[in-house]
Amino acid sequence: MPIDKTKITKEMINKALHCNTAEELVALAKTENIEITKEEAESYLAELSNYELDSKALDKVAGGGCYSDCKAEAWL
Repeated sequence: MPIDKTKITKEMINKALHCNTAEELVALAKTENIEITKEEAESYLAELSNYELDSKALDKVAGGGCYSDCKAEAWL
C-alpha cells in the first residue's frame, strides 16, 4: 500500500534518516500510524543511501545552513 505523502512531515523524514535498518524504519512508521512492510522499508533505505545533495544544498550543509530547499522527500 503506497504511503500517503500528504501525511509525511519533515520531522518524520528527519527521524527516518536516522534509521539504520529496515526493522527500525518499520517500527518508526508504526509509531506514526503508517504501515509499511520490511521490503518497503528496505527499498526506502536503499533509496536514502543513494541520495546525494546537489552542490547548492551541500554548500549550505557544510556551512552549517539549512538544506530545506533540497528534495529530501523525493524518496517517499
